[in-house]
Amino acid sequence: MQNGYLTLETGEVFEGVLIGADKDSLGEVVFNTSMTGYQEIITDPSYAGQIITFCYPIIGNYGINAIDNESITPALSGVIIGDLCETPSHYQSINKFSENLKDAGVPGIANVDTRLLVKTIRSRGTVKGYLSKTKNIKNLESDNSSFWVEKVSTKKIQSFKNNGPHVVLMDFGYKKSILNALLDENCAVTIVPYNTSYEKIKSLNPDGVLFSNGPGDPMDLKKWFPDIKKISQNYPTLGICLGHQLIALAYGAKTTKLAYGHRGGNHPVKELFTGKVKITAQNHGYVVVDESIDNKVFDITYRNVNDRSIEGLKHKNFPIQTVQFHPEAHPGPSDTEYILKDFVSQIASMGETVYAIK
Repeated sequence: MQNGYLTLETGEVFEGVLIGADKDSLGEVVFNTSMTGYQEIITDPSYAGQIITFCYPIIGNYGINAIDNESITPALSGVIIGDLCETPSHYQSINKFSENLKDAGVPGIANVDTRLLVKTIRSRGTVKGYLSKTKNIKNLESDNSSFWVEKVSTKKIQSFKNNGPHVVLMDFGYKKSILNALLDENCAVTIVPYNTSYEKIKSLNPDGVLFSNGPGDPMDLKKWFPDIKKISQNYPTLGICLGHQLIALAYGAKTTKLAYGHRGGNHPVKELFTGKVKITAQNHGYVVVDESIDNKVFDITYRNVNDRSIEGLKHKNFPIQTVQFHPEAHPGPSDTEYILKDFVSQIASMGETVYAIK
């Protein structure tokens, strides 16, 4: 294996050995605290443009299987790990982690002191980094800004037939597990591109709409806030992660970027109406600003136990609810899977009622 380097824009350099695709890469360096689920994580479209650091010390021990990908093609910019396991052991394994990265065209670096790297990110805030065969900080001056949602969203409408309620899934970078959760609830699902208009949604005659997770700054989608608001006023709506942020923004709230985000499968969230704490899977770098929420329009339904950030909203008049975490939790705990079930039950019971005041 060839030596490689991760150079941070703040000047720190981390040495390791290169794995995966043979190419340099620039991206926002983030970390995930999950103890398992590396295959789902690297195929989550929400990581588009980012270089993921795995906190768990060994990666690749159970290989790669044929069923757990969250997207067809990984969109992340790179992977950083501590120990690489090249002898996976699992009855469903069909490939090694390193070979899978290579096949997907994703560069990575192993044998990195990931504890020190995570401590650096926590002290510096999320930083840009460059993966390369050489220590080359000048490449960090390159602009890595991109409209990532456009890159990961479907380009055409896709339909999945079923006997239950019809849900339109607005694709900002959806995970396959969200689709599977809806199909498991017997929903017919139509997946549409992120920029689909209200009029087009109306022509599809859905019973409900789900705004998905996705990558990047939610303000990049400002152009579509009017359509997002109109859609949510006309159909029972659930927003997940980026979808939660977009709905809040569409109703006049603001978002801000966290120092180093919430990414992992062990984030405690308090359900305010019951006082119960749920353990959730999360993957986001932005949050809705507390002071920007109009309490005459929304109730705050969930808060993060660690930093008190907003984790969920419920509209006072329309059947709209949002969550910052992932109720489908793949990988992660199943504490909040009831949110998707309740959403489907709600739209099934409401039928074809029209909610908006025309």
